Amino acid sequence: MSDLPLVSVILPVHNGGIYLHAAISCILGQAYQRLEIIIIDDGSSDDSEFTIRSFSDPRIQFFKQANQGLAATLNRGITLARGKYIARQDQDDLSNPDRISLQVAYMEDHPDCVLLGSWAQIMEVDRLVERFHRHPVDELMLRYQLLFNNPFVHSSVLLRRSALLEVGGYTTDPERQPPEDYELWSRLSRIGSVANIGEVLLTYREIPGSMSRVGPSPFRRRLIMICAENIAAATGLPSDDSYIRAIAALTHGEASELAQRPDFARMKDILLEAINGLGTGDALLPLRQDAISRVQGMQAAWMIRETPAYRILDQVGPLRSMAKRIWHLTRSLRTPK
Repeated sequence: MSDLPLVSVILPVHNGGIYLHAAISCILGQAYQRLEIIIIDDGSSDDSEFTIRSFSDPRIQFFKQANQGLAATLNRGITLARGKYIARQDQDDLSNPDRISLQVAYMEDHPDCVLLGSWAQIMEVDRLVERFHRHPVDELMLRYQLLFNNPFVHSSVLLRRSALLEVGGYTTDPERQPPEDYELWSRLSRIGSVANIGEVLLTYREIPGSMSRVGPSPFRRRLIMICAENIAAATGLPSDDSYIRAIAALTHGEASELAQRPDFARMKDILLEAINGLGTGDALLPLRQDAISRVQGMQAAWMIRETPAYRILDQVGPLRSMAKRIWHLTRSLRTPK
């Protein structure tokens, strides 16, 4: 058997704090042993280096650099990696002991799979709670959800390194990231199959103030752009098509991007066309029903937005947030999860 690791775990660190030791330990404690851990300290100003150097396991490869950001750090890790597979692990999350062994077994049995995630249980800071990320495991549903958003937990994924190199890794274009994960998954899904293991293999820590929870408005603008690109790729239409842009903007609650009332009938037709590009047969029926409900939810929310009461609320500064809550509530009542 080759002495080279089959799996390279990339763990980027920036001020890892009190959670870093446990994050490293859970990888060293994996049942699967043929791995290396590439830890890159991306300009930390705390004692992260001390924590990392407290481990003596020869599987750890430690690198330091001036701060470059997450995407660039991950790309460096991919370049340094020797494994056939790249596993992601965040500095404050915890992988179950059998996570990598189960994922490697799946990838070895499915050589066309380029992206494999898992379910995750949520930890609110230090408290494990009965909340979960249970994204679809069916590929057809995953591809449908990728049209709109990210159905993978970044810290749970195992990636085929050859596919990462083929698509160019994570984007470092500031106009496209974050969300660097959704952007990359979108490109990977166009060259191979994608999947989730329907087991909780990760503990995902939620910390108030993280980008994923309270991202600034440019984050949502980039979500809209990637969403539009994905719908365009599925339909063969240009991503700047006004109807596709309307679907993407309303999906992410940015009706203000639209200059006039959208053509909801045309939007429905585009989504149904995108679904037809995902497969054939009866398996598409629930996706078509979901697409119709989505557009109906958007239309209902738009009707609320056109009422005089909403316009008055939106024009008065202190009440603007109330108007936005009305908009999002209407969408959530009509749009399937």
